[in-house]
Amino acid sequence: MRILCVDYGKARIGCAISDPTGILATPIGTIHEKNFKIQLEKLEDVIKNNNADKLLFGLPKNMDGSEGESALLVREFADKISVKTGLIYEFIDERLSTVSAHRVLNEVDMSGSRKRRQVVDTLSAVILLQAYLDK
Repeated sequence: MRILCVDYGKARIGCAISDPTGILATPIGTIHEKNFKIQLEKLEDVIKNNNADKLLFGLPKNMDGSEGESALLVREFADKISVKTGLIYEFIDERLSTVSAHRVLNEVDMSGSRKRRQVVDTLSAVILLQAYLDK
């Protein structure tokens, strides 16, 4: 089963996919788009092109565990893409995943805000998916 992990954002969507055995998370890129409808179309293409069987969405929670506006957007997006593709989905708490991604980028000495923006969402998706697979 190949699981596609989505780190959803209003302007960028990071994506990672598992190998068929469910052991390893691999980055597959970032969708750069602000239009909700086009985001859905582009993610549907990513799902088809990577033969995903299931979706995993990072769910942004506040530090106290509550959900805000961003979590509602992710839930809405997950529902819509599930209807379009027929795939089931789960959520994973994404608190601190972006912080972890920035730490990794610091360790590999990737400087420059433009470069970081290009990869941080995809790296966050990889971190979330690998944590899910490791469970």
